[in-house]
Amino acid sequence: MRRVAETRSEEDRKQLRCLIDKETVLRRNPRLSCALFRKENIHHVETIRATNAERTEGGHTDLFIAPFVATPLPVVKQMLALAEIKAGEIIYDLGCGDGRVVIMAAQDFGARGIGVEMREDLAKQAMGKVSELGLDGRVKIVHGDMFKLDLSQADVITLYLTTSANDKVKPKLEAELKPGTRVVSHDYEILGWRPVKIDNFCENPKLGYPSHTIYVYRK
Repeated sequence: MRRVAETRSEEDRKQLRCLIDKETVLRRNPRLSCALFRKENIHHVETIRATNAERTEGGHTDLFIAPFVATPLPVVKQMLALAEIKAGEIIYDLGCGDGRVVIMAAQDFGARGIGVEMREDLAKQAMGKVSELGLDGRVKIVHGDMFKLDLSQADVITLYLTTSANDKVKPKLEAELKPGTRVVSHDYEILGWRPVKIDNFCENPKLGYPSHTIYVYRK
């Protein structure tokens, strides 16, 4: 196996620093952390295998195109509501982490979910949670490369990547998504696409933060 040196654009570095800074503030201010987040929603940042790290093995290339940062559950619910996802529709979460988006889509909205995750530890964690909740027939977790997954059956796509990572995924979305598919991106826009909705969502309106921007697109 040959590991290609990690490269990041200046934009990627700024976005990653922003994620790390947000995590640092919460950890250094326990009062703020306790007021705004439950333990399972504290952001976890992977800085080693982060944006644009490339692994090549036997001529096959996998991309770690964004760090793992868990979307807080209230934000997940808002993303799904904005997508207007309906019972029986199929949602794909690209970079699903611990599976929270597809799990909530199945539990609260009656959808069927497929999550794809490159990191083996996160994929196994998500699979375990799906089984624990008895959702095996409605939610599937794929440990693999999002670029190799067929998205043609998707009704909704959810993303929490970076702007540059969205740009890498965009050609696949344009080529494979059927007309009417909704694409929902947390905090990072898809350059060149015009959103049908932009929602500035605040987790705690009384305090006025933390805030999130949710972009909704329609194919």
